[in-house]
Formats: sequence, structure tokens, C-alpha cells
Amino acid sequence: MQFAAITSGQRGLDVHIAGDLAQKILSGTFKAGDVLPSEVELCSLFGVSRTAVREALKLLSSKGLLESRPKLGTHVRDRTYWNLLDVQLLEWMKGIESTAEMYQQFLAFREAIEPQAAKLAALHATQAQRTELSVLFREMIAVCAASSFDLARWLEVDSAFHRLIFHSTDNCFYIPFGNLLETIFKCFFTWPSSAQDIFWTSIARFMKRSCSAMPMRPTRRRWV
Repeated sequence: MQFAAITSGQRGLDVHIAGDLAQKILSGTFKAGDVLPSEVELCSLFGVSRTAVREALKLLSSKGLLESRPKLGTHVRDRTYWNLLDVQLLEWMKGIESTAEMYQQFLAFREAIEPQAAKLAALHATQAQRTELSVLFREMIAVCAASSFDLARWLEVDSAFHRLIFHSTDNCFYIPFGNLLETIFKCFFTWPSSAQDIFWTSIARFMKRSCSAMPMRPTRRRWV
């Protein structure tokens, strides 16, 4: 098993160690119930101090990936305990082959939550937010209609559009999901092509359902 050696001058040693271990857990190299190497062994493998290793293990424990027990060591927890809505954890999934299935599950989650977010946005969005949503939607159409598809621009506009829908709900529990979706979209194209195929075949369906879920206000005011 390969571990990424870290230079002594590298900043954020604990985060780099945590990221390396997290990817091994997320990819299945370390499976649920597996016991990690001891702190002393990890210090040797990464070439870092015990303090850095301990901080890394604490970080992964806070995200539900690990659990430490006296005399039993640190073991990988079952996936049901993982905080998969953690932005940093999502970023660590980059390039992992098993993310295709996980992204399919994320799409099912979006299908459940986005239509209701669109309804709330239609009822509570300010005039400024409505205007910005209209501008972003028109730009999404323009990007799709262009002779040369600009993927980077599409991701930027699409992320902004969906983030603003959640921010326009006037609901403190929906708003964080807008930031989460933006992270998913930006990480997505570093994931395997199988996950990308899932995305492209479903994106039109989600846009159609989200837009059809937006009711007019009782005053029949139209979106700008």
C-alpha cells in the first residue's frame, strides 16, 4: 500500500495526511472494520510528527470515517456514519472509481429536494434574486445554443443558478445545500467518466422538473 510522503516544510500536514487516508477509505482500500496502522507506523509512513498524525485522525473521526478505541486502535467506521455532505469529504472523492454509484445516489437526493426548493424560491425570492435567476437561466440557454460548448462557463453559470435557487428559499436549512451543490458540480468533472455519463443523461430531466415546480405568486407577477 502506497502512502504519500510529506515534506517537513509543507503547510497543513494534518489535512494532507487526512486526505490521503480518506481517499484510501473512500476507494475501499481500507474497508469498514479495518484497523489503521498505529500512530507510530503512520508517522514513519508519512514522515511526519505524531502531532500531525493525531490531528489528521481527529479530523477524519469528526467526519465519521474513523473511530478510536483504547487498546483496539483506530478502525474504519461503516459508511452509514460518514458525513457525506461535508464539503471537504466530497473534494477528497476526486478521481475515485467508486464515486459513480455514489453520484447516482446523489442525483436521487437532488430529485427529492430540488423541486421543493424551486417552489420555495418562487414564493420567497426577492426581486433582485428573481432578476439574477432570469439572467443566469438565459445565459445557460446561450451556452447550450453556442456552436462550441464552453464546459467551464456552463459549470460556472449552472452552479450559480442552482446555488441561487437554494439561497432564495428563505429557509436556513435549504441554503447550505446551495453551497454543497456548487462543490459537487466543480468536483464532478474530475470524477470517472462513468459518473459523468450519469450526469449528462439526467441533467435535462432535473432542469425540466425544477422549472415545472416553480409556481407563480398569487399576484401572478411574472419572473423578470
